[in-house]
Amino acid sequence: MSILYRSDAPRAAAWASYFAEHAPDLDFRVWPDAGKLDEVEYLIAWQAPAEFLATLPRLKVLFSSGAGVDHVDFSAVPAHIPVVRMVEPGIINGMVEYVSLAVLALHRDFFDYVAAKAARVWNPLEVPPASARSIGVMGMGSLGRAVLERLGTYGFRLRGWNRSLRQMDGVESFAGPDQLQPFLEGCDVLICLLPLTPATRGILNRKLFSALPAGAALINVGRGPHLVDADLVEALDSGRLSRAILDVTDPEPLPDEHPFWTHPRVFLTPHVASMTQPETAAPILLENVRRHRRGEPLLNLIDRSRGY
Repeated sequence: MSILYRSDAPRAAAWASYFAEHAPDLDFRVWPDAGKLDEVEYLIAWQAPAEFLATLPRLKVLFSSGAGVDHVDFSAVPAHIPVVRMVEPGIINGMVEYVSLAVLALHRDFFDYVAAKAARVWNPLEVPPASARSIGVMGMGSLGRAVLERLGTYGFRLRGWNRSLRQMDGVESFAGPDQLQPFLEGCDVLICLLPLTPATRGILNRKLFSALPAGAALINVGRGPHLVDADLVEALDSGRLSRAILDVTDPEPLPDEHPFWTHPRVFLTPHVASMTQPETAAPILLENVRRHRRGEPLLNLIDRSRGY
């Protein structure tokens, strides 16, 4: 039985080392040294091309090496093959760190002070308590819940919106299209952690921005196609939104002429908010392989009808 890793090359050695130590009975291969592809039964991948998947006749499970599965071409994956997303402590901790940093930077006016320093202006700003700000998270999956839990420790007022209702202590919860506007109306900072599906593509648009309080800020750590770029620029230029922190864009990287590069109220990072950590991800994936071999249900199996 063979497992093929076709994902982030710099982390491949760590994955291979873990399997060599903890599962020496398994044939763990790293792309492009894949050997005979007709022997591969488990694939760990990010953006595996359809033509490549067609060369794996014995494939039994496709494991996404990241938390999202929007990179998977489901039309190229036979319906009987389970697709599993990655949920592991390294991804969760990284996202919590990044979002906490972004929210606190907005809350404590760090971007204003960066501009003030460049202009050699000494101008202390009023510091409101965290309890004066309401933070809203779109997407209350494992990442969204972890983010809300951490932000609660600072004293922010918390709101969460999800496709279906999910309750959390200390969080005012909303669900479904009918409750989206009431949710947005109370968000001083909006965080997008939604999965990318046909229903959520382009959801961060002019209509949504108009429902937020004037001067609200946006943090997008979901996917680039969630955002309608022109609508964000318009909202920032008009003052409807005060700032945007974007870790994801469409495309990635952005072309040189894209307005986000030079917009003074857009802060960009190159899709680094959260990354799979082999030290914590490999044990979870190995357990899933063993569960599959024992005929037990897989952990973090995605629902193809939902796309996540």
